[in-house]
Amino acid sequence: MELKMDIPALQAFLKTQFPQVAGELEVVALPDNGLTLKLSVHDHHLRPGGTVSGPSMFMLADVAVYLAILARLGPVALAVTTSCAMDFMRKPAAGADLVCEARLLKLGRVLAVGDAMIYSAGQVAPVARASMTYSIPPK
Repeated sequence: MELKMDIPALQAFLKTQFPQVAGELEVVALPDNGLTLKLSVHDHHLRPGGTVSGPSMFMLADVAVYLAILARLGPVALAVTTSCAMDFMRKPAAGADLVCEARLLKLGRVLAVGDAMIYSAGQVAPVARASMTYSIPPK
């Protein structure tokens, strides 16, 4: 599917529409059927025990699939998450950023379905996996 937004356009969209997370997220790749997003982990992402919190990992997966959709549809700010199932598989590496590889499985007129694998930077084994569904507003 043809791209409607490239990496600089996606970063600009984040900065204007989601300034609360824009400085922490970086689109690092835009492969054919997905998007790779990096979260710069800071102290406010950590929970007791020094590991990255579940809500921070959910945010990373959610934004990664959302941006993968926007890259193909254009800046549809009102596309919303309707369903998420997330598995937390292992503790993220201490002091490492997180990288999310999102892949679109279906991009229809009304619904989009994707999955997201989250890794500690430099690690092979995933720390979490999410299956996401989004509602796409009518044009």
